[in-house]
Amino acid sequence: MTSVVLVDDQDLVRAGLRTLLSRDGSIRVVAEATDGRSGVEAVRKYRPDVVLMDLRMPVMDGIEATSVIRADHRLHDTSVVVLTTFDDDTDVVQAIRAGAVGYLLKNTPRDDLRDAVTRAGQGERLLSPAIVERLMGMVASGRAAATPDPRLAVLSAREIEVLARIGHGDTNDEIAAILHLSPATARTYVSRILAKVGARDRPELVVIAHRSGLVTS
Repeated sequence: MTSVVLVDDQDLVRAGLRTLLSRDGSIRVVAEATDGRSGVEAVRKYRPDVVLMDLRMPVMDGIEATSVIRADHRLHDTSVVVLTTFDDDTDVVQAIRAGAVGYLLKNTPRDDLRDAVTRAGQGERLLSPAIVERLMGMVASGRAAATPDPRLAVLSAREIEVLARIGHGDTNDEIAAILHLSPATARTYVSRILAKVGARDRPELVVIAHRSGLVTS
């Protein structure tokens, strides 16, 4: 059973999410909150598997609330997934830096949202395909000038290739197929890259790949 806390200042949105998630017998909404501060309190009280976090809220916004949750060692096993109507580039990067394991838009199909909650509860990292496409567009349009990250200097040529594929949004299985690796080897490369560059999670690697110019099309 995946336990969830909903943090959103709109009553109708929370009600809709609760109804949607409750239709999956493996997901249980344990609490709701109307702003970031009360959301942090609810998360500390219930210690859910997943938090669905809105961004624009009174008292404390979703970025700050995510940072507070991820900084609390008692909540190490809680994953924060941003669920918002905003796909602003700055919001995406800030959410990932704050420790969100996922960034989804509120127009995400219902089945996909339920699947994302389950996957986040199992420790997976995820980005909406629209967000990955947007990050790619930032580089392609020149709005985000490529700035080589000095941390990439510790990576081998093969690891750079894998990081570039992560930047394209490929899954481990897709990376394995494209680079002619076994799935287990692809997973090992991803884990090794995370450790070498000191990245928190896969979404952060996506940002690093884009900012470093590894994704050009």
